[in-house]
Amino acid sequence: MRVLQRSYFSRETDVVARDLLGKLLLRRLFANLLGGIIVETEAYFGKDDPASRAFQGLKNYNKVMFEHPGRLFIYNVHRYWMLNIIAHREGVGGILIRAIEPTIGIDIMKQHRSVKSIKELTNGPGKLTLALNVDKSLNGSDVTSLDSPIYVLDNDNEYDICTSNRIGVTKDLNQHLRFFIKNNKFVSK
Repeated sequence: MRVLQRSYFSRETDVVARDLLGKLLLRRLFANLLGGIIVETEAYFGKDDPASRAFQGLKNYNKVMFEHPGRLFIYNVHRYWMLNIIAHREGVGGILIRAIEPTIGIDIMKQHRSVKSIKELTNGPGKLTLALNVDKSLNGSDVTSLDSPIYVLDNDNEYDICTSNRIGVTKDLNQHLRFFIKNNKFVSK
């Protein structure tokens, strides 16, 4: 498997969000690897997307969204860190990683979350970042490098993909921008 390159993330945001399903998200934490298969994502755009962190324009906290694709954008919502990967052809765009199917470092992730059921470990964006020990210090990290604390590997598996409106969004665009693997038990509820 190879790490996804910057060109992969330099495409339309919603296309990348869909294509990330089935890829491997890995977190290097000291001498350990944690992570799994991406099973749920949401696409967010720029100033024309009322649910986007870029809707109000360039600010200090969201400047990563306006920079080159393939970098992490980490922000806080209701005491939880949200893990996003910047992806766009031009303009602004980011992809919220909502859930993964844990496959690597499960015991360490369980210690971070204090849960017994693997099904509850990473099935939501806040649960995911707790399990992977993600915080603001990772903001701006380059996911296109194996030297990064978080990176994404290609994976050739094929899945049936479903779409819906984004979750928890009060003002949404009139299109399905949430993507998830059909019947996967690790997709958020």
